Amino acid sequence: MPDPQSSWICLRSDDLTAEVDPRGAQLSVLKDRKGRDLLWDGDPAIWAGRAPILFPIVGELANGTYRLGGMPYHLSRHGFARHSAFHTVASSAGTAVLRLTADAATLPLYPFRFELDIEFALQGPTLTVTAWVRNLGDEPLPASFGYHPAFRWPLPYGADRSSHVIEFATEEPDPVRRLDDKGLLSPELHPTPVVGRRLVLDDALFRHDALIFDAVRSRSVTYGAAQGPRIRLNFADAPYLGVWSKPQANFICIEPWHGIADPPGYTGDFADKPGVFQVAAGTRAAITMAITLQEAFGSCA
Repeated sequence: MPDPQSSWICLRSDDLTAEVDPRGAQLSVLKDRKGRDLLWDGDPAIWAGRAPILFPIVGELANGTYRLGGMPYHLSRHGFARHSAFHTVASSAGTAVLRLTADAATLPLYPFRFELDIEFALQGPTLTVTAWVRNLGDEPLPASFGYHPAFRWPLPYGADRSSHVIEFATEEPDPVRRLDDKGLLSPELHPTPVVGRRLVLDDALFRHDALIFDAVRSRSVTYGAAQGPRIRLNFADAPYLGVWSKPQANFICIEPWHGIADPPGYTGDFADKPGVFQVAAGTRAAITMAITLQEAFGSCA
């Protein structure tokens, strides 16, 4: 049987190596110059994801259903892009572009003519990922989009798991949200667990699924331990940030989102759903995330 990893696209710089799986256009390997893994390995016994692409929804729909003009459509959590076969548009030593286009499989689920390009660009210690959502139709295209990278927890630099933190670029005083037992956005507000810009990582944070910063102020975070290299994640304009793990799992997901799960009982039109953006006919929207390995670091400022 052919090795599915043989089709993965490899990108290299002097500082990082990345591999992208065309199934889902998923970043699947990220290593430093010494070959140490920075990204979760997708162990299916724990969680098979590595850095899935979330489109055209983020999170769960109420009853798995959304409505357009009164017509119901069904989508599973996070949409179909993460399970779809993208084709490679361009590839070189440091860049790759993968594309998913509306077809007979997507139109019954999401009745819009779209083109979704995921562009990877590796330069030095930074991997930049840009999603281009293009509207090929004649009417506005409503959509949500999210990144879902899972980094090793602990990172491979000798510090133990309990010493890892996420440090925000600015203060984050606003309350955070949680999901209910159906994966929907609970209306309950919780005091921020961020103290002095730092979120100290602990399994107890994730006993009730993800932490959701639905009024995030920072445009970047830095993740790692007090000693050793850290990972900086930049998300220029994401209105939401999710942080998630499974208790005792060796990964931490830091997720810039342009979308969010339904509130319980939501029955409004998809175009009016919280977190949905509109792409005008004949135009495209760009959504960017940058991952940088910081060999030397200080406080995230």
